[in-house]
Amino acid sequence: MDIFLVIGVLGGAVTIVVGMIVKGANVAVLLNPAAAIIILIGTLMAVMNSFPRKEFLNIPKIFGVLFKEKQDESPVEIIKQLVEMSQNTRKNGLLSLESTVQGMDNKFMKKGLEMVVDGVEPEYIREVLETEIDSMEERHRAGATIFTTAGSAAPTLGVLGAVVGLIGALGDLSDTEKLAHMIAAAFVATLYGIFFGYVIFHPFGSRLKRKSAVEIANMNIMLEGILSIQSGANPKNIETKLTSMLEPKDRKELENSNGGV
Repeated sequence: MDIFLVIGVLGGAVTIVVGMIVKGANVAVLLNPAAAIIILIGTLMAVMNSFPRKEFLNIPKIFGVLFKEKQDESPVEIIKQLVEMSQNTRKNGLLSLESTVQGMDNKFMKKGLEMVVDGVEPEYIREVLETEIDSMEERHRAGATIFTTAGSAAPTLGVLGAVVGLIGALGDLSDTEKLAHMIAAAFVATLYGIFFGYVIFHPFGSRLKRKSAVEIANMNIMLEGILSIQSGANPKNIETKLTSMLEPKDRKELENSNGGV
């Protein structure tokens, strides 16, 4: 489980509670079933109305991706692996990759190298791998959009919940003390909506987009490395080319791992 994300969610909730206590508000007012129903169920219905059945039913899987702490492949290690394979193929030919490919866990790199070993044209290899990258990016974009949609709906539903609460509160003005409590409770829905919208759902969408960007960047490095190996490029030139695709901190890590060369 991604502890960093869990801390962020719990920390956001604790911040709200502590803020209320500091302001002297009654924390018990947060226990408002009506507000929870309007925000949570209402947001769920908004998402259901926005996406087809297949994508909607995929939400539990998306939550799994969010909270699962996946150890992403380091781009530095990917480049070192590609350079090592290029050195091997320069000495022993492309067919020498066959034994290496069989033990590979990364399906994307494995598919590309299998096509190289099979003698497939480089234009076709690029087309196949780029199509796979585009397809994955679209799937990830759809998952992130679900959360951004929820993030946009929740605050608006919070306002709706406040209006519903005020209608109930103003329906009987005979008991002013009771009226004050009901008005305070009415605004809990707004608090819920803003909290879930801007502390939970929108950040979840951003996190999914970032995870996708990292994975796509690694796949593009693999794509260029695979085609460079097929073309018989010099391993040093391959490393230089792929290094240009790294972020500064990763470039420095690669340089340090090579002894500062």
